[in-house]
Amino acid sequence: MYDLIVVGGGAGGYAGAIRAAQLGAKVALVEKAQLGGVCVNRGCIPLKSWLKAAEILRRVQAGAAFGIQATVDSIDFQTIIDNKNSSSEKIRLGMEGLLQNNGVDLIRGHAAFKNPSEIDVDGALYPAAKFIIASGGHTVTPDIPGLGAALLTTDEVLDMQKVPGSVLVYGAETIDVEMATLLHTFGSKVYLVADSRNVLPKEDHDSGQRLGQALNDAGIEVFTRTGLASVKAAEKGFACELAGKKKSRTIEVERVMAGLRKPNAADLGLAQAGIQLAQDGFIRIDEYLRTTNRNVYAIGDATGGTMQSHAASAMAVTASENALGAKKRFPFDLIPRGTWSFPEVASVGLTEEQAENQDLDIDVGYFPYSINGYAIARNETFGAVKIIADAKYRIIYGVHIVGPHATELIGEAVLAMQLEYTTDELAAGMRIHPTFSEAVVDAARDAEKWALYLPKK
Repeated sequence: MYDLIVVGGGAGGYAGAIRAAQLGAKVALVEKAQLGGVCVNRGCIPLKSWLKAAEILRRVQAGAAFGIQATVDSIDFQTIIDNKNSSSEKIRLGMEGLLQNNGVDLIRGHAAFKNPSEIDVDGALYPAAKFIIASGGHTVTPDIPGLGAALLTTDEVLDMQKVPGSVLVYGAETIDVEMATLLHTFGSKVYLVADSRNVLPKEDHDSGQRLGQALNDAGIEVFTRTGLASVKAAEKGFACELAGKKKSRTIEVERVMAGLRKPNAADLGLAQAGIQLAQDGFIRIDEYLRTTNRNVYAIGDATGGTMQSHAASAMAVTASENALGAKKRFPFDLIPRGTWSFPEVASVGLTEEQAENQDLDIDVGYFPYSINGYAIARNETFGAVKIIADAKYRIIYGVHIVGPHATELIGEAVLAMQLEYTTDELAAGMRIHPTFSEAVVDAARDAEKWALYLPKK
């Protein structure tokens, strides 16, 4: 009998299994497909490999501004694909080796609960004292008439040998924006269509507006508050009927990309284990990451939330520790969010709108990249850092960054909030000059009303 069985070998399940083994537990990890899940094999890692190629292409194309006259003779898509595949393979092999190194039993097959304390894996029964469900999520196609024939999937993009001449991307969440960015950089005419009023609708309003402006300026046509009503075959591809509040229009493209993320919660035998789902179909958990079966925990995409792999990994550590006797609340408010577009977007904590909706008395600190010396020297001045703070106690409620290296800089904000820094403490900090990180301190100083490099208010 195992102390803990983890169902799912993605980023979260893998981290949870290793953490439990470090704590001395007898652990098994069940995975029916490739280790690493969507993140390693079809999401985060492959896409970032492609986006690195896109970044190099952009830098070559922008070289003239720095006196570097260079041209791109050709793009070897097979090399990009080979690099992408190699990165995923290295990580998978490393994961398998570390599981073995930590004494975790890897069980191949599909797991389903037989009863509250036992799972069935392709006919074999495995009992355990505790379980962690890390089953992840999957993409489903929206129910839009005619979409199926035109559909371009993320898997197809990540293995493309030729870029479609034009693509309509329906949606404005992180994966939609990243795919639109990638396709546009390699030459597609891209239309980004979203029902929401801004791209990245869950982010701070300023961040969404700023990114939308950047995408438009780059040549991606962004249509917000607009739905995709239907897709029909046309002479040169597909005619997409867009329905907005004020008017409708039709755009003709070669392919259409659209998808919604849903949890992998079916076929797991959850009812047999007494595990309930929330109304949105995700597994219901409490602040300790327990399901309605107190011996079963759930993490990551299967539970909803940001549906990014770093959240799953962090949840996995807490879930494993709690399963083995700890009682730690998971800090949902400290989960950072990242979008790898050009420019990047990253955030943690409350948006300004959320703070206002909670009737919090706040101050806002703001510092644009256009005044940051490093950004000026590198000709990367589009972006800003925004800090939301309590007006009286100076507690940092949220940090929002749009600009180069935002996904790296946000780690500083996460640490500051984790250590309960106030804006006056952050404002007193010292950073190397010139760096982008100075903008974080300068935004804190603006919140404290003594910004050195901004005009007097």
